[in-house]
Amino acid sequence: MTALPRFTAHNGFALPALGFGTYALNGDAGADSVATAIGAGYRLLDSAFNYENEGSVGRGVRAADVDRAEIIITTKLPGRHHPRDKARTSIEESRSRLGVDAIDLHLIHWPNPHQDEYVQAWEALVEAQQRGTVAQIGVSNFLPEHLERIERETGVRPVVNQIEVHPYFPQDEQLAYHREHGIITEAWSPLGRAKELIQERVIGEVAAAHGISPAQTVLAWHVARETVAIPKASSLEHQASNLAAGEIVLSASEVEAITALGRRDGRLFDADPATHEES
Repeated sequence: MTALPRFTAHNGFALPALGFGTYALNGDAGADSVATAIGAGYRLLDSAFNYENEGSVGRGVRAADVDRAEIIITTKLPGRHHPRDKARTSIEESRSRLGVDAIDLHLIHWPNPHQDEYVQAWEALVEAQQRGTVAQIGVSNFLPEHLERIERETGVRPVVNQIEVHPYFPQDEQLAYHREHGIITEAWSPLGRAKELIQERVIGEVAAAHGISPAQTVLAWHVARETVAIPKASSLEHQASNLAAGEIVLSASEVEAITALGRRDGRLFDADPATHEES
């Protein structure tokens, strides 16, 4: 099994450098993919209420022949459930769907700043952690101003912020902010525009130098920058290949060359957390 580096938050909570994304892995096939991924060595799973697959993720975990205590299950609270009472019920519903006594890591999916109820959602997560129904709490797609506000109003800092990060959108300033405050960065869509990205000359050159695939090269870039990448892969072959990237060590110059692919606004779609509203 691949021995992955681990990245640690301000409270000592740690995550492996690579996790398993489950977006669009639904139903029986989704449960099978989750069980296969756990068998391949993944110990961090990423889901969300809005992915409509928490039941399949939970079933995949139960089907895997691995001690439940070794697995970190993540889910996310949707925007329409930000008001405190709705958030409390949503957290309970996610726990029931997953079939677990406690959710290992629960995130707010988006801040929805115009709705302006994300502090209530954070308070509900803090309360759930105090009750023991959630072990660790964090956020997704939060900007520094959002992070500062929830800590200022509750006294509790997130352990994780899951944001869009890939070579076309490297997010240097946000990553630096996270490091300064002991917040683990998770990268969603870590391969970005994969078909376009893997054709980049620098990616091909680094891949050839290490005898690895372009996708592995990008995942190794994430590991070098201490971001937890959570790629999705339904087949065992791709799952194992992605996981093996955790053992690849890139040089500082290689990391810098890949980071230089960043674009002024390399977002995959119009999802600026300062304006985006998730339902």
